[in-house]
Amino acid sequence: MFNPSRDQARQFFFDTWLKYGQHQPLSQLEAMALEILLRHPEYHALLNAPERYLERDYQPEQGESNPFLHLSLHLAVAEQLSIDQPAGIKGRYQKLLEQGSDPHHAQHQLMECLGEMIWQSQRNRSAPDAMVYFTCLAHREISG
Repeated sequence: MFNPSRDQARQFFFDTWLKYGQHQPLSQLEAMALEILLRHPEYHALLNAPERYLERDYQPEQGESNPFLHLSLHLAVAEQLSIDQPAGIKGRYQKLLEQGSDPHHAQHQLMECLGEMIWQSQRNRSAPDAMVYFTCLAHREISG
């Protein structure tokens, strides 16, 4: 399983953005990432300045959100949906769409639940549990 470092993950987004700007061919994963990058114009200036942002720390305690975490969660959800893993995630996403969520908002709901699953896994020092993910999504489906 591919497990990039923080800087490698960030460099992937910088490289994808650069290749896009230079009209270079993209891998399938880069093309998937580019779709996400294009939906987030608020990050374009950041992507144009890797020397400034590659090693920057983002402090949630100071109200900062990490754009690379956001982009990485988007990419993880896009990959999950493309292969329906964990099994059933595409159906859960479809339910959110049927309840009136636009695709981007529905992906954000998946991202929040994915983040919850990861947080619980880290807190409990256990493997990620898809039931945590699906339970979180079930609450969102009910509340809309």
